[in-house]
Amino acid sequence: MSQLPPEVHHLIELALSEDQTFSDPTTGLLVPPELQATGLIRAKAHGVLAGVAVALEVFRRVDPELETRALLADGDKLVPGAAAARIYGSAGSILRGERIALNFVQRMSGIATETARYVQAVQGCRARIVDTRKTVPGHRFLDKYAVRMGGGHNHRMNLADGILIKDNHIAALASQELGLGGVVRLALEKAPHTIKVEVEAETLEQVQEAVDAGAPVIMLDNMAVEQMRRAVRLINGRAVVEASGGITLDTVRAVAETGVDIISIGGLTHSPKALDLSLDLEFAAA
Repeated sequence: MSQLPPEVHHLIELALSEDQTFSDPTTGLLVPPELQATGLIRAKAHGVLAGVAVALEVFRRVDPELETRALLADGDKLVPGAAAARIYGSAGSILRGERIALNFVQRMSGIATETARYVQAVQGCRARIVDTRKTVPGHRFLDKYAVRMGGGHNHRMNLADGILIKDNHIAALASQELGLGGVVRLALEKAPHTIKVEVEAETLEQVQEAVDAGAPVIMLDNMAVEQMRRAVRLINGRAVVEASGGITLDTVRAVAETGVDIISIGGLTHSPKALDLSLDLEFAAA
């Protein structure tokens, strides 16, 4: 992440305000302002790094005089004890920024690490692992960036990125006496040529309707593996096939082996486990 976009800078500001970073009585009353230190962000577990630039920007925002340096790049593999970044300067400033910086890099590295596990699980298959819009509000850019650092791919960034006809859209238009096939044809008729049309199908009958209507992308929603396999045969290359819903590390390989093109995993971003990283302070001998 060579340059942070405005929304990330805004998110950092919100985080610092929430934590009352510049009103810290513990550090202000106890740590001498002239005390200098080196802070090292270290991994305490195996994983994949993501968010180091965001963490360092937190420290620079707390104190522009701090010297910051990334020792590893996003996407690099981490082992316990590996130093990912170095911060040098006021010990008080480092302490004030510590928690917020770690919150960002731990969450993002957790997402990257989990994504890498899924990517590894389907290695050798055609399927690509993608995320969803199930992200923490305000963190979507960072969450989806972290997925890419883990070797995954992004689905829609937001609602404007494509037409995805889901069950509730189908239900809404069914009340207007329009079936799934009719909904797909209507979307294809109205969509700009730059926007893809995807439709969700829960049954093989709906898959057939979608194929007959010319849907370019068909999402197999919450289907059993054998049902997915039959759907892929039915589609027979006439549309890109996405599998979604309830897929875990234990089942993703079997899903990939059905021949689907895309596997979307909401859990990558809606419930990631933060990767264990810490900040160690070192002081020069007096």
